[in-house]
Amino acid sequence: METKIAKAISAAVTNILRPLVRLLLRNGIPYRTFSDIAKRVYVDVATEEFSIPGRKQSKSRVSILTGLSRKEVLRVRRLPATDDLGAGARYNRAARVVAGWVRDRQFRDDSGNPAELPFEGSAASFRKLVTTYSGDAPARAVLDELLRVGTVQRIPDGKIRLLERSYIPKTGEIDKIGILGVDASDLIATIDHNIRRPDTPFFQRKVCYDHLPLEALPELKKKAADRGQALLESMDRWMSARDRDVNPGVPGTGRKRAGIGIYYFQEDYGEGGKT
Repeated sequence: METKIAKAISAAVTNILRPLVRLLLRNGIPYRTFSDIAKRVYVDVATEEFSIPGRKQSKSRVSILTGLSRKEVLRVRRLPATDDLGAGARYNRAARVVAGWVRDRQFRDDSGNPAELPFEGSAASFRKLVTTYSGDAPARAVLDELLRVGTVQRIPDGKIRLLERSYIPKTGEIDKIGILGVDASDLIATIDHNIRRPDTPFFQRKVCYDHLPLEALPELKKKAADRGQALLESMDRWMSARDRDVNPGVPGTGRKRAGIGIYYFQEDYGEGGKT
């Protein structure tokens, strides 16, 4: 059974790595760099999550768990920490501001759409929006970020108009790569939970067909975007009402991070399989 599981994991990891290695090679990341990153993660996870209760994790145990020598464990621990160059913070900050703009009635117009906001000087201003949904982040910095990625624009009267109902960077590879790290990690963590805890599974579904005509894809992409966005906005309203950053008075215990992700995919598929 263990051999079968190992083979299944090897096949699954190969599938995961194929698009990842494609991205690494396209961006000039050689195997040696990837190897050091992988070793660092092995050491960190073994140290932080696989210790014996009540005992400090030793280099020897980390070496046994990871298959790395004690010397290599020490070398890897001395490698500089990884840095996403602020992409994660920008993503979280900007996404919360955009979601609040779409959801909160005080920042919508009479038709129920996100209002065109003055930067400051009124109850429904961009500065108030940022203060409400992004804490102590400088409003000017948030505006510059949203302008940079094309989520908002300044209109002739000086107000700020929302162009997209979600924060998706259209420019800046660093920000897109940062999203890759967060979203792919969340999906893999969900699958891992469902393997370990089949009694309490997390929701994980997809629908896929492999013989669709090219002409059907534009409509499929539009349906996925429209219906997916509607679902996410509905869930955002529900979660925001219960989030204690936005509503400190919400009762309850603990602090949990939870969410829902939707993504669209397509690829060529030849007569003999994937091409």
